[in-house]
Order: sequence, then structure tokens, then C-alpha cells
Amino acid sequence: MIKTTFCKFYGRGKAITISAADNNVVTDSEIKINNLNVSIGGNHILKNINLEIPNNKITCIIGPSGCGKSTLLRTINRLIDDNEQVRIDGQILIGGEDVYNKKMEVTHIRKKMGLLSQRPTPLPMSIFDNITFGCKIHGVRNKKRLKQIVEDNLRATGLWDEVKDRLQAPSSSLSIGQQQRLCLARGLAIEPQFILGDESTSALDPVSSRHIENLFVKLKEKYGIVLVTHTLRQALRIADHVIFIYLGEVIESGPAKDLLHQPKHELTKQYLSGVFS
Repeated sequence: MIKTTFCKFYGRGKAITISAADNNVVTDSEIKINNLNVSIGGNHILKNINLEIPNNKITCIIGPSGCGKSTLLRTINRLIDDNEQVRIDGQILIGGEDVYNKKMEVTHIRKKMGLLSQRPTPLPMSIFDNITFGCKIHGVRNKKRLKQIVEDNLRATGLWDEVKDRLQAPSSSLSIGQQQRLCLARGLAIEPQFILGDESTSALDPVSSRHIENLFVKLKEKYGIVLVTHTLRQALRIADHVIFIYLGEVIESGPAKDLLHQPKHELTKQYLSGVFS
């Protein structure tokens, strides 16, 4: 049975694991979205979304501007439900946990998902403190452990050799490309299950963009990657799974090699051939 949830959520408590009786059991390896509808100010933005997003793969969400791609990503991460004009109906399960369960803490949900925005969003603090910020929120206090977390995640994003001698420098001293890698390292530091990216390379130069893409390909060994992209070339380069959205509806989804080269739906064919964008 699908739960109905409005934009305000109250109550604090431990995360609830969905039982077999709920008939919505999923493994820890996917995001499952059931009958999701999102309205903002009375406008129906997302319509009857039903999806399974795999772990350890790069899933690219494609579609024309204004079709609901970013709204879908932000709904998964609960970044839009603090708006009183937003109404969310349906269910999103991540590792068997209902994101919109009234007893679910938002910090617990966001620990499952690191988010990269369109432009880098480093915190106004040092490089070191950017990486440890989320860890401290989740209770990590041991200084030795925090130092190791910083080094491990800066290495994972290829930043360690570039910044290891200036960890106390402000994050604003980094280039745009370095700032985006710092934001990625900050997200990885809390040990998420999925990494969400909303046009996360669009503000970068081609070299930095390709660096981030290469990192995603490497990181999918440990994480599920979900990317909103306007760039079909990017989806062609790195996607394992693709979701095509048009006017708030999922038109087609499936393995990238099938959807991008042999789409089944006429709208998908038109979008891929450049009839509209």
C-alpha cells in the first residue's frame, strides 16, 4: 500500500526498515520509487514515477530542460519538502528504508546520499573542516580518525597531492574544479550508499569535467551514482543505466547500451536525434 506524505514531516526516531509484509522489500543495492507524484504550488511536476535505480552503476537522468530531472533528484534526497507549497505523494525506498517515513530523520537519509550540485558549494571554512563537517555531525570526534578520513577521501578524489600541505587554507582558495572535487570528497567522507549529481560538471572546464567523470567511473565500484545531465555525450561516455524523462513522466528507462542506441519509444528517439532539447 502506497503511503501519502505532505511537505511537512514531524517526529524524530530511529530509521524503520520495511518488512516483507509491506510488499516493498528491496535489497541494499537499489533505490526503488513507487507511484511518486510531486506538485509545487499546484503544478504537477513529477507524475506517477516508478523506478528501480541500481547500485554500483552510473545512472544518468536525461530529458529536456524543465522536465523534472532535478526535482526528482532533490526529492530522493529530501531537499524540497521544507517548502510549504510542495506536496509529495508516493514512496521512495533506499536500502529498504522509506525516505518519507514520518519517523525517519533527514540526517539519516542524507548520510546515505552524497550530493554534488551544479556549481561547487564548499563550506566557508578550511579544506580540512569541509571534509570533517559531516563526520562530526554524525558523531566522529577522534582526531586521528578524522585526519585519516580527510586523507583517504582527498586521495579518492585525486586532491591529496594538490592540497596536503595546505589543509588549513580556506576552501575558497581552490580552483572551481578543485572545489567540486572537494565537495565530492566531503560527500564521500560520510560513507554514503549513493552519490547524486545535479549537472555536476556543467560549470567546469573540459579538463576538470573529464576528471570528475573519470572519478565517477572509478567510484561506482563502491557506490551507486545518479547523475542529472543535459549532455548526451556525457551519458554516452559513462552511463550504465539511463532514465529519460519528458514533461514529468518517465518515458523510458533501461541499460544505456539499449536506450541510447536502440530506444523503444518515439519520444526517446526524437530527443536523442535532436528534434527537441
